[in-house]
Amino acid sequence: MTSFKQTLRQTAVNIKVEHTIFALPFAYLGMVLATKTMPGWSVFLIVTVAMVAARTAAMSLNRYLDRHIDARNPRTANRPIPVGTLSARSVLAVALVSLVVLVIMAALLNPLCLLLSPIAVLALTGYSALKRFTWLCHFGLGFTDAIAPAGGWLAVNPRFSLPMILLAAAVGIWIAGFDIIYACQDVEFDRAERLHSLPARFGIPTALLVAKLCHVAMVALLLGVGVALGMTWLFYVGVAVAAGLLIYEHSLINPRDLSKINIAFFTVNSYIAGTLFVFTLASLYV
Repeated sequence: MTSFKQTLRQTAVNIKVEHTIFALPFAYLGMVLATKTMPGWSVFLIVTVAMVAARTAAMSLNRYLDRHIDARNPRTANRPIPVGTLSARSVLAVALVSLVVLVIMAALLNPLCLLLSPIAVLALTGYSALKRFTWLCHFGLGFTDAIAPAGGWLAVNPRFSLPMILLAAAVGIWIAGFDIIYACQDVEFDRAERLHSLPARFGIPTALLVAKLCHVAMVALLLGVGVALGMTWLFYVGVAVAAGLLIYEHSLINPRDLSKINIAFFTVNSYIAGTLFVFTLASLYV
């Protein structure tokens, strides 16, 4: 029993389960904005399981595929696979089971979600490999995370629409922006390993500028969502608060001091996701 508990604990550490909060609020946003009401509990539960499975698959595959790279990088050498607290085979098994769960949840939602599920599976399995080929890898991760709000939307309203696309684009460009910031930690390592990232290709100052532009675009896209759906003023207050948090996030980072990246990356971004969801709900119900 102790061994099983340790495995579960290490699996949670491996996939950073506490950071599922990045994706879940946007999946819920998609559900709520698609019909401007909360869905039934069955749909809510299925979407939650689907999103958790998707993120578990993505993180597990990332850790599995990058296990040799992680072992050589001082910043990541203490992850469970490199230190031996989890076997590579068990991490791969978790990823594959999670992908199966994701497809089953899609089938339970509606035929369109099931039809589109291979795209999600391809994105979840493929984005980790992009840094081996292109410095645009951050936008591949953004596309993958943009599936969360799109999936939430299509779960309750299986039709493509402009607001859904704007919301997905907002999440995708937001994720790409803060992934660019996060990659600034590994510039020298990436160059030595011939891995691709925007900071490694163009330098940290340029990368941070691109991240800022990504986040300006995110705010603009969210405003577009509000206009397209005729949202009330509370939605825009939420967007304004999110914009303020983004400004604070960027104030923590500069090319000469990257010591606060974890605060910017994990803490502030979790507040952004939660803030937008809460204010959107308030806009619909207050």
